[in-house]
Amino acid sequence: MHPPEPPDRFHLEAAQGWLELGNCHEANEELQRISAANRRHPEVLEIRWHIDAQARKWDACVDAAEESIRLFPNRPEAWIHRSFALHEMKRTREAYDQLLPVVGRFPKVPTIPYNLACYCAQLGRLEESAGWLKQAAAIDAQFVKQSAPVDPDLKPLWDSIADSL
Repeated sequence: MHPPEPPDRFHLEAAQGWLELGNCHEANEELQRISAANRRHPEVLEIRWHIDAQARKWDACVDAAEESIRLFPNRPEAWIHRSFALHEMKRTREAYDQLLPVVGRFPKVPTIPYNLACYCAQLGRLEESAGWLKQAAAIDAQFVKQSAPVDPDLKPLWDSIADSL
């Protein structure tokens, strides 16, 4: 899908800029200026999700991600975002259940098995967590090496490994 044409493109870029500055209110104001025809554009929905996530509006994040999944099912970000929001809402089992079916659909996206590893660690399924983490590392070892040691969702896995040493 092509990017929105100006002036909607400018509002989208401004919203991204405000978001990067941590100003959700101004980012949202810019999104509101986008024409109705482009409010369902995948880039607009992506920014919408990030604005709501920064504001910790997890219900709204789930709604934005589900709309994106419905309209653009081949975009892995939407599937990842929905499960992340569910996890933040303490619905980790549901986050896992919603993300698991798309593992094979997006085999080159390390965030999917990585997030499944996080969810399994939080659910106490440490052996499965380790397996998902290994799968994520097979796709992008650098991503896992940078993220995993500082990810609090994986703490149960690290504690388990440390206890066995």
